[in-house]
Amino acid sequence: MKICYLLPPAALLLVACTVGPDFQLPGTSGGSKWQETQAVSGARLPDAWWRLFKDRELTRLIARALSANNDLAAAKARVDTARALVGVDRARMFPTLDLNASGGAARVAAESATRSLPPGFAVDLDSQRYRGTFDLAYDPDLWGRNKRLLEASSSQAAASEALLDSQRLGVATEVARQYFLLRGLDQQAAVLNDTIESRQNTLDIQKSKADAGLIDGLSTSQARTELELANNDLAAVERQRGSAEHALAVLCGIRPADFSIASSVSRGALPSIRAGLPAEVLGRRPDVRAAEQDLRAANARIGVAAAAFYPNFSLSGGGGFESLNVKSFLDWENRVLSIGAGVAAPIFDGGTNQSNFQAAVSRRDEALAHYKNTLLVALREVEDALVDLKGLARSRNALELALASSKDTQRLSQERYDKGLSSYLEVVEAGRTVLRVQLILAQQDAQQRITLAVLAKALGGGWSGK
Repeated sequence: MKICYLLPPAALLLVACTVGPDFQLPGTSGGSKWQETQAVSGARLPDAWWRLFKDRELTRLIARALSANNDLAAAKARVDTARALVGVDRARMFPTLDLNASGGAARVAAESATRSLPPGFAVDLDSQRYRGTFDLAYDPDLWGRNKRLLEASSSQAAASEALLDSQRLGVATEVARQYFLLRGLDQQAAVLNDTIESRQNTLDIQKSKADAGLIDGLSTSQARTELELANNDLAAVERQRGSAEHALAVLCGIRPADFSIASSVSRGALPSIRAGLPAEVLGRRPDVRAAEQDLRAANARIGVAAAAFYPNFSLSGGGGFESLNVKSFLDWENRVLSIGAGVAAPIFDGGTNQSNFQAAVSRRDEALAHYKNTLLVALREVEDALVDLKGLARSRNALELALASSKDTQRLSQERYDKGLSSYLEVVEAGRTVLRVQLILAQQDAQQRITLAVLAKALGGGWSGK
C-alpha cells in the first residue's frame, strides 16, 4: 500500500497520492498443451463460428436470437447502467458549481414590532431579502479515494461488457444445441416413417397369407405389434421435437404459437475446430475477462477503504449578490464573496474503518479465488468437449459398422423365414436391431454437432470483446 505522510497545509493543495494496492494480474498460466489433443498456435475461431456448419437456417436463427433475445436485452441494459455509473464516479474528479437563489418578503404585526419601542417611534413593518450566488465546491482527493472509485466502476463496466459477450456466446450455443437436437429428431422421424411404411407393408402381406391359410395368426400379431411400437416411437420423437421448437422460439424472442421450423433431414459435413493454445483460449474467453475485471474492481475498493483512515479535505467558494431591495440587487456594493476550506479526520469510529478495510481485502481474496477457478473451469470445459468428440467419433464408427452388419442379419433372417427355415420372430428381432442402430446413429450425429458447438463456446467462441 502506498503511504502518504501528513503534509503542511499548503503542500496538501499541490501533492496527492493514491492509497491501496495497485493491481497486478496473478501469475497463472493455462499451460502449453492439452491432454486430449495437440496444441496448435494461431488457431482462432471466427466471431460467427456457427457459420462453419454451413447451415443457413442455423445462421438465421442465431442472428435472430442475438438481436431479439430478452435475456440479452436485459444484459445490454446492465452494461448501459454500468457505463452510466462510471460517469457518476468520473464526475467526482471535477469541481461542482451550483446556482443558489432565494427571495422573499415578510410583514410583522405592528403590536409585535413596536411593543418595546418608545411611543411615537416608527418602524417599517414590511421587509424583503434577495440573494443569488454561484457556489463552488471541490474535493482535492489527496488520498486517491475518487480515483479508486473510478477504477472500480470502470472495471465493473468492463466486467459487465465481458459478461454480455459471454451471454451472447451462451445464447448462440444454446440455439445451436436446440437446433441440432431438432434436426436429429427430424432424422429419427424420417427413419421411423420409413420403418412404419415397411412394417405396414409387412403386416398387409402377413394378413394376406393368414387369410389364405398359409400361416397362423401369430406372425400377423407380431407384425402388428412391431408397427404400433414404431408408431409409439414416432409420437415420442414428435413430442420432443415440439419442445425443442418451442425452446428455439423463446430464444429468438418469439411466441411459440408464431414460430415453426420445417422438417429437414439434410446433413452437412462436420466442421473441423482446432483448440489452439491454452493461453490463447484463456485470453479469448469472455467469462475469464469478466472475472479479471471483477478482481480489478475488488482490488480498487481496498484503496477506497484505505482512504477512510486519512483526513478528508474540501475547498469551497462562492460569489453573488444580496440585497434588501430587488431594484438594488445587482449593485456592485451588494456583492457577497466567500472562500473556505474544511477538513474532517476520523478520531474514533468503533473500528468501522478497520472492519470495512478488512472486508474489502476479503472480497479481493474472494474475487482472486473466483478468477483462478474460472481459469480451471475454462480449461476443463475444453478438455471435456475434446474427449467427448473423440469418444463420439469412435462410437459413430462402431455404429456404422453395426448398422451394416444388422442389415445383413435382417436380410438373411428374411431369406431364412421365406424358405421356412426360421420363425418370424427372428425377422422381428433383426428388424428391431436395425431400427435401434439407425435411431442411435441419428442421435450420435446430432450429439457430435452439439459437442462441436460446446467446444466453440469453451474456446471463447471467437468473440473479439469489443
